[in-house]
Amino acid sequence: MAFSAQLTVKDEHDNRDTNNQVSSYKSHLQRNGFLILLGGLLLMIIGLELSSSSLWQGIFINLGMYIILAAALNLANGFTGVFSLGHIGFMALGAYISAILTLPLAKKASNLPNLPKWLATVHLDTMIGPFPVGFLLATLIAGIIVMIVAFLVGAVLMRLSGSFVSVATLGFLVIVRVVLNNASDFTRGSRTFSNVPGYTDMWWVYGWVIITLFVIWRIKFSSFGRAMFAQREDIAAAESVGIVIMQPRLLAFVISAFFTAVAGALWAHFLTSFSPKVFYFDITFRVITMLVVGGMGSVTGSVIGPITITIIAEALRRFEDSTTLYGISQIILAILFICIIIFRPGGLMGEREIDFGWFWRRGRPPKSAFEGGGEQPSKT
Repeated sequence: MAFSAQLTVKDEHDNRDTNNQVSSYKSHLQRNGFLILLGGLLLMIIGLELSSSSLWQGIFINLGMYIILAAALNLANGFTGVFSLGHIGFMALGAYISAILTLPLAKKASNLPNLPKWLATVHLDTMIGPFPVGFLLATLIAGIIVMIVAFLVGAVLMRLSGSFVSVATLGFLVIVRVVLNNASDFTRGSRTFSNVPGYTDMWWVYGWVIITLFVIWRIKFSSFGRAMFAQREDIAAAESVGIVIMQPRLLAFVISAFFTAVAGALWAHFLTSFSPKVFYFDITFRVITMLVVGGMGSVTGSVIGPITITIIAEALRRFEDSTTLYGISQIILAILFICIIIFRPGGLMGEREIDFGWFWRRGRPPKSAFEGGGEQPSKT
């Protein structure tokens, strides 16, 4: 009996070692796949920079900003099930706050003559060599201020569910637009806010894309992420096992608002001229379409959705130019949106993620991974 017990303990120890080896091997594959994708992205950016094609650079910069917006909205909507329609309000706040901070003093005096003195002397247009450190500070400051606003708003709205929270967040978007239109001393009101430094380029956009996707990916597979998905599926069941509902919802809402504000700052310093009407229903429903097409709850879907919609929109734009059927692209995108909702409500990815290990894996780990006395898994 003692000898049998020793064999059982040894088998359990060997199986544990085998599982650890397999897990380590899978992590190695994931890292290799991620590094290949990162290297491909780097080569794409370098190629576009060397090509000097402003058209394609503009398309890819817009694509990167839409990826940030879709991923941020996915964190709030897809992970928690709290469907927000007001996130573009955070984007507008991020755009205006960062633009005011980076506006040069001469432009600030002419464009915003009634700006308070404590703000009129601030100009984060500092450069360290070719690096616009002031732009980075302005982006982070805008993101932090928007996080505070999101915390105050979310502390109230995240207690709601279903259509109630959708209508409430839509009301927040309307409030932001009204405030921007009437705070003319800070925003020039409904007039165009212009002369913003054009700091945004491919490196800035895709640097923030990587940071955004990495943070949201880590959140999804953390304890907070599991709590978000659990309360999304069944609030009563989640509460019955001790999951706090408010905390993961508010965390998702606040972090999502930060990255949405970052996208707004990038947008402002890419367009260099904008007005409050830019940040309203049109861009709201475009980002929602990208999110639904890609898949709510999937970080990979937050990338695939914007890529799919951007390709279709660009192809339809060229079709419009050649046929003069202007407006047909909006109709086709609306039909696509309806078809996705009817025939594939989970989107292209659902909640699935791309397995980065497919670059290297050939069906199973190498035989050496199972050495050590443990039993190999069955081929069936």
